[in-house]
Order: sequence, then C-alpha cells, then structure tokens
Amino acid sequence: MSISATEHSHKTSRLQIISQGIAANFPGVIASLTVGVAATFLSEHYGGPTMLYALLLGMAFYFLSQEGRCAKGINTASKTILRVGVALLGMRITIDQVASLGMEPPLVVFGAVVFTIVVGGLGARLLGLRHDFGMLTGGAVAICGASAALAIAAVLPRHEESERDTIFTVIGVTTLSTVAMIVYPMIVHAFGLGPASAGVFLGGTIHDVAQVVGAGYSISPETGDTATFVKLMRVAMLLPAVMVISMHFRARRSDGHRPPLLPTFLIAFAVLVVVNSTGMVPPPVKAGIEELSRWCLVTAIAALGMKTSIKSMVQLGVRPIVLIVGETVLLAALVLTVLLLRGAGA
Repeated sequence: MSISATEHSHKTSRLQIISQGIAANFPGVIASLTVGVAATFLSEHYGGPTMLYALLLGMAFYFLSQEGRCAKGINTASKTILRVGVALLGMRITIDQVASLGMEPPLVVFGAVVFTIVVGGLGARLLGLRHDFGMLTGGAVAICGASAALAIAAVLPRHEESERDTIFTVIGVTTLSTVAMIVYPMIVHAFGLGPASAGVFLGGTIHDVAQVVGAGYSISPETGDTATFVKLMRVAMLLPAVMVISMHFRARRSDGHRPPLLPTFLIAFAVLVVVNSTGMVPPPVKAGIEELSRWCLVTAIAALGMKTSIKSMVQLGVRPIVLIVGETVLLAALVLTVLLLRGAGA
C-alpha cells in the first residue's frame, strides 16, 4: 500500500509540474502565435514574406518579453518551438528528389554551400564581427534563408546578442532573397542561360524557397522545375551543415559543458527525411506536418522578434550588412561562373 501511495504521489507531483509549466508558458506562446497569425494574414492578403512580417510585428511587442506573464512562454517559443519546426522540415525532402538531380548539380550546390559558409566565417573576422555570426549568416545565405538561420542559431553558443544576430540574419536574407527574385532573372537573360542552367542558377543562389519558385516559373516551367529541385538540394544540405557547425562549436567549448554531438531535433529531421522517402506517408498527413512546421517557425520567429529591441538592431552598424550582402554576391558570382565555364549558354 505504501509503495502504491508513493507512486500515486509521484504521478500527482509530475502532473502538477506539467500543468504548472503549461500555465506559465501559455500566455507567451499564445502571444507569439497571435503575432504569427497576424503576419500570415498580411502575407496572404497583401503579399510579402510571412517571416518578415512576423519579425517586424514581433519587434513592436518587445516589452512583452522583458517582464510579466508572457516572458517565459516567449522564451519557450523562440527555442523549443523553433526546434520542433526545424525538425518537421524533414518532411519536405525525400532521398529520391536528391538522387534525381544527378551528380553535377549536387557538386555545384555542395561547393557553393561550403564556399559561402567559409566566406562568412572569414569575412566576419576581417570585419571584426563574431565568428559565430559569420557562420550564421553564411549558412543562411548558402542553404535556405530564414529556415537555415533558425536551425543554425539553435546550435550556436548562446550569448546576450544571440537573438539580435538571428533576427538581423532573417531580415537580411529575406530582403536579399526578394531583391534576387527580381534581379536574377535579368541576369539569366543577360548571359543567355538555357532553361536548365537558369534553373540551376536560380535554385543555387536565391535564399528562400518561395522566391526561387517565383523567379523560376517567371521564366519558364522547365526553369521553375529545375530551380525547385536544385533548391531542395540546398535544403537537404541543412542537416549536414548544422551537424558540422554544431560539432565545430562543440569542440571549441573549454568549460567542460559541451552540447550533445547530435541535437535531438537534427536526429528527428533525419528520421523524417527517411520516413518521407518511403512514400508511405499519406498526402494529407504530410501536408499537415508541413503546415505544422510552418506554424511552428512563424510562431518562433515572432517570439524572436519580441525578444529583440529596435535599438539593439540599430547598434549593429554597417559591417553586418556588408557581410551578408558580400556573401550573397559571391555565391551568385560563383554559381554563375561555374555555369558559364561549362558552356551554360549553349
């Protein structure tokens, strides 16, 4: 009887802890979700990137993250919900999609991703910025824009400027991606790239998926299809890139408190890629998971906006802008050069 009473007491205690945790986080999570809903409404009715709207609206509610009932939930949304959203991105990728591209596009994408991340790290040092900031911007530019920025930020060392750096990176890659959607098709026409090569260029250089689709299909269906597939290849680089970055900073820790070699959300990401590749996931379930991932990321980025003051963004100065623009230009120049050298205009 005493053992049963003890087990019952422990279960009751765990339930109380869980209910208290939900109650403590609920206001902040709901506030973040509400901002995400507003951002989605603006994007669907007036156009523009949802992520950017979520950031800017979130920053208007900075005061909620500083004190009061919302602070804890906003912090949870910016970390835990962020990791859930990134993990669920695995349902967007299949092994067959990657294999169908053949060898040349993956080699171009791999080289461009490595080159851009290395440039980010070196460029940050040259400009007197933090090394981790360079890796963050380089990875976001190289892989898949805002989603990559959020995933990489989740494994970087935490410091007092972490949220500010992440917000700047998301704003930067989203803005540059929108500019690229307009400018890069002009570059395609100027250099006379064929439909397939144009798709490789657009998919290999524009940061966000939506802008890749917009730019690709504005030229031709073939260009749009190729650009989308190449972009998916870059998205597939998210897992190995974040793993390498995580191990890089893990090895640099000298305080004895190293994070896990493979964060749980990255393992979940890889598992979902494999599961999605089996083709056994019903389309409605897949669509539901992708939609849940999108809402998690929008909620998390709204929470990140709430944790970032406009004053701190202004204090960043011009050097981070030079870095992220430089990474974007060099990535485009590298991919375009490779295509021209192999006779892309033929």
